[in-house]
Amino acid sequence: MERYLIQKVVGEGSFGRALLVRCKSSQENYVVKEIQLPKNHSKLENWRREAILLSRMKHPNIVAFREALEADDLLCIVMEYCSGGDLLQRIQQQKTTQFWVDDILRWFAQMCAGAQHIHDKRVLHRDLKSKNIFLTDNGTIKLGDFGSACILNSSKAYAHTYVGTPYYVAPEIWDNKPYNNKSDVWSLGCVLYELCTLRHPFQAPSWKSLILKVCRGAYPPLPSHLPYELQYLVKQMFKTNPKDRPSLHSILTSHRVSRLLRAHLPSQDSLENKKYNNKMILSNPLPQAWSYLKPTVKAESRVLGSNGPLSHQILCCRCWPMPASSHLTA
Repeated sequence: MERYLIQKVVGEGSFGRALLVRCKSSQENYVVKEIQLPKNHSKLENWRREAILLSRMKHPNIVAFREALEADDLLCIVMEYCSGGDLLQRIQQQKTTQFWVDDILRWFAQMCAGAQHIHDKRVLHRDLKSKNIFLTDNGTIKLGDFGSACILNSSKAYAHTYVGTPYYVAPEIWDNKPYNNKSDVWSLGCVLYELCTLRHPFQAPSWKSLILKVCRGAYPPLPSHLPYELQYLVKQMFKTNPKDRPSLHSILTSHRVSRLLRAHLPSQDSLENKKYNNKMILSNPLPQAWSYLKPTVKAESRVLGSNGPLSHQILCCRCWPMPASSHLTA
């Protein structure tokens, strides 16, 4: 970290700290995710996996990886700084003022483009939410935080472990069923709904009622002034059967809303001609575990100490605080 000057702490979490730093040579700003390395080998590999996954995601709508450093029991992931903050902050700033439809379409199109790139690499993000979606100073969307992501063995494989933020978790995960990239589609549907209403789609005074609403797909309709195509898309993304949900590819190419979304994306030619400065730089020889990333699709049904559906287990569980207001506050 000698090449960087720490400016301030921009975030804290269970992982450690997020720091805004400035490169001493280029004078450019970056964010460093500073992670206290655990002694448990499996947890250690999980944190390293995030750096490896991020280094492989080279796309204009994904936070760019710069380098990874490991020293003094710390893993430091240096990545692009998004000065526009996260989408949750942007939504909260609106208070009661609705976004323009063009802004919603532009941001959502970019989210889909970034997430499709992830899915094309057989990766599930598993924690897509407004707090993990960032904005640059010119309003470009960047997907970030790959700490919960996993790689599937094949395009037809499924994951099994409970992962995610409750407000954005798909019904099949609550029911402890195998899931694939359609769970990310559900999560993006939640973000799209938030952009349209400034509220969570599934509002409830308790976790029990929240989960029941999610599993039934019961949410208030979108405001009537929004385009029919947008309302239809939200309805499709909230299909409780993941097989009935559209893929991100179909949303961008063959869905009723595709024409509206494509108008907000650059052409394929311009994407191919544009170069992105996000090459992976490795400082200090990394452990051998970094050179090979094993797909993680182990069935781990130990969540909450039972093998039954999570939607049933959670009814008598107090593993989370009660839901806050239906407005976006966290």
